Amino acid sequence: MQARQFMTKDPVTVSPDTPTPEIAKLLLAHGISAAPVVNGNGTPIGMVSEGDLLGRGEADREARRDWWLTLLAEGEALHPDFLATLRNPQLTAREVMSAPVVRITETTEAAEIARLLEEYRIKRVPVVRDDRIVGIVSRADLLRAFAAKHSEPHSSDKISGRPGVLGQIITATDAHFGHKRDAVAASPPRETPPPTAAEAGVTVADFRALAADFEYHNVEHREEMRRSAAEQRHHRVKELIDHHVADESWRSILHHAREAAAHGEKELMLLRFPADLCTDRGRAVNAPLPDWPQTLRGEAAEMYLRWERDLKPGGFHLTARVLDFPGGFPGDIGLFLVWN
Repeated sequence: MQARQFMTKDPVTVSPDTPTPEIAKLLLAHGISAAPVVNGNGTPIGMVSEGDLLGRGEADREARRDWWLTLLAEGEALHPDFLATLRNPQLTAREVMSAPVVRITETTEAAEIARLLEEYRIKRVPVVRDDRIVGIVSRADLLRAFAAKHSEPHSSDKISGRPGVLGQIITATDAHFGHKRDAVAASPPRETPPPTAAEAGVTVADFRALAADFEYHNVEHREEMRRSAAEQRHHRVKELIDHHVADESWRSILHHAREAAAHGEKELMLLRFPADLCTDRGRAVNAPLPDWPQTLRGEAAEMYLRWERDLKPGGFHLTARVLDFPGGFPGDIGLFLVWN
């Protein structure tokens, strides 16, 4: 069963600049506990939940009920000492959201979604199509999908028709033109002396036309190469968005990191990916800006989350660097695990 079959379509979303009081009211109005944060292109760049609004410290949890009352008080006076214990209600989604965010596509299987929710300890995951959010799958959606699947009749009880017979692919050769080609190939070439410039009527304009024609085809070739490279980058980005980091792959990466350290290395490139995988095409990484992790998507985002959970507590660092600049713009980006 794929995500498109049971996802919640047209999910409630917020922009990065939405104030936290508005987010709180939105969550309450729709009876939900979190909402994706999407940029102007409809790309999910984070997730904001009750926990992000309330904070995750002990004092914040104790003030949970009063926090919500404060957000919804509509100007009602509260004790100053109490207000001092709460987070700033003027913050925006960009400042409190959890990022980067794990994402899936409409064709992601239910079993893989369940694994991602468990692996990253999350309760919901946005569904994207062409990098735009089209749905969201929560734990509740997944449970309903599994329940519906188990309540279906067995496939052996269903009536299925016999598959049709495929037509044969018929290829034909043009005998007439084939015969003419054979005849031409069998005839020996005639040795004819090249005409002189005067006989051929050659002019400077002819030579200029030849040079211009060569330049035209050269430009056309470069444009075709550019289009081909862009298509390859687009395909690679789609692969990286669709691909998820399994436990076995992560263990293999850590094994390679250990081997690199044993050989005197001080870092290991975890992943090389096109700058197009970043929501800002690598500008934050290139600057570098402190919020560059929030621009990561797909496999790069999952690598970051794995590092943050498993390796950061052990003192490991994670850095990102632009590896090349085709045409003066960021090309590929490397994600490096550093233990120096």
